[in-house]
Amino acid sequence: MAVQVVVLPSPRCLFDEPVQIRVTGLLPQQAVTLRASLLDDSGELFQAHAHYRAESSGELDLSRSPARGGSYSGVEPMGLLWSLQSKTPYKRLAKRNVLTPFYVDLEVYEGHGNMSRLLGKCTNERWFLGEGVKRISVREGQLKATLFLPPGPGPFPGLIDLYGSGGGLIEYRASLLASRGFVTLALAYMAFEDLPPRPEILELGYFEEAVKFLQKQQQVKDTGIGVLGLSKGADLALSMATFIPGIKAAVSISGSGFNSFIPLRGDGFTIPPHPFDLGRMKISDESGLVDFSDVLDDHRDPATWNCRIPMERSLAKFLFLSGLDDRNWKSDLYCQDAVQRLQCYGRQAEFCSYSGAGHLLEPPYLPLCQVSIHRVLGMLVLWGGQWKEHARAQEDAWRRIQAFFWQHLDSDIPSSKL
Repeated sequence: MAVQVVVLPSPRCLFDEPVQIRVTGLLPQQAVTLRASLLDDSGELFQAHAHYRAESSGELDLSRSPARGGSYSGVEPMGLLWSLQSKTPYKRLAKRNVLTPFYVDLEVYEGHGNMSRLLGKCTNERWFLGEGVKRISVREGQLKATLFLPPGPGPFPGLIDLYGSGGGLIEYRASLLASRGFVTLALAYMAFEDLPPRPEILELGYFEEAVKFLQKQQQVKDTGIGVLGLSKGADLALSMATFIPGIKAAVSISGSGFNSFIPLRGDGFTIPPHPFDLGRMKISDESGLVDFSDVLDDHRDPATWNCRIPMERSLAKFLFLSGLDDRNWKSDLYCQDAVQRLQCYGRQAEFCSYSGAGHLLEPPYLPLCQVSIHRVLGMLVLWGGQWKEHARAQEDAWRRIQAFFWQHLDSDIPSSKL
């Protein structure tokens, strides 16, 4: 019987979908190595491998068979995805072109040695754009963004998606959210086209323009807009929920309850950045890796409180997510502070912190990035995180984010969404 590698329920799926990986046609208790390989959009090769033994039936099912070493160990149905690494150090796997999938080659080799004899293989197509989802480039007024529309007339809940201080127009999280039923606007605000890499000031009016643009889309429900942000994008999300009418729900991922690094100017006011000193960066002599976690002045010092975002004025609902192994930002401490401030004003907020998770909490099955080049600073920045724990955190956070937005932006929530 020929050895076959199969991906169930289908070899084609969305990137955030778990799959069942099975191998059939092996000898009872046969020692084999499974390897996953993919090329990113720049041609960089990412790989992972794990050692297994077939069951007495000659089958191997990653949902119940434990790995005995390699890139991970234990029963990890999606371990071959979340443990992918490049041989080039400090590479982050991210999707630049959401119109194409990642093709993940799954191969099974004889033995636990040098993987010289290939027994079988298949390819898992992992897409970031669901069938029928439309991608529309937006250059209207000042806006530099991409709009993603789920299939059908809607109306659907509307979201604005913001990434961090690395800048650019990042689309893969927004495209996945649209594939899950949200009209989503991926919004650039620095280091993209003519947007400066280090703006002297950010104008709240730019983000208000994005909200108004989304509100006027026919497919968007009129029950309020949601906004989610990572890192610098997280405090911008909180500021939008505080100062811009129409924001009903905001998610902060690895963020803070104060304005960071760049002044934010609104109508008649400016929130200065929280005081910081880059002289407090810790740079490893051997590796050159940069730890930013101590650059900020103490957030408990009243002298810094004019930098706080007055979230208590907002009518929006808030969800805060952070990793306890964040090596870039004291996000758990800063999120706790924000939640406690809201509670002092009688406001409730959801908060979840994850043991072993780092700064870059991404959609599930994207592998942990512990270190990468910061696109604006040009430095090797520590992000933190432990592989298995971070993977678990991303799965849970993704479920929480979607359930949170369905709960607060949808007047008639499908039970299947929660």
